[in-house]
Amino acid sequence: MMLSSNTSAGTQTTVGNMMSCASCGVAEADHKLKICTACNLVRYCSVNCQKEHRPQHKQECKRMAAELRDKILFKQPESSHVGDCPICCLPLPLDRNGSAVMSCCSNIICDGCAYANQMREMEGDLQQKCPF
Repeated sequence: MMLSSNTSAGTQTTVGNMMSCASCGVAEADHKLKICTACNLVRYCSVNCQKEHRPQHKQECKRMAAELRDKILFKQPESSHVGDCPICCLPLPLDRNGSAVMSCCSNIICDGCAYANQMREMEGDLQQKCPF
């Protein structure tokens, strides 16, 4: 079974689970292929093939690299068993020294939100009170 995916960067061909060089079409079984480190999208059998295919692949590579970078950058961290800060929605630290308990409402918030509230109160000459 032969599958191929056409992109503006060129043709990437797979046979079953076998990949092939985006430039010359050499199969992975015949030659160890190196992955484009920027986008992880295409594979090449040699540096010469990579250089030859670069003009065709450049735009798609930049777009895919930006997508991958955004996906990693904006990925929300996994929640912990302690829960999330109700203000910023980030996971509360496992160490209790990294969070503050509001004595008036018993809510637990992260130190960052507690600090931001203190700064807001000091800068605005406001009375100290719960951020809720």
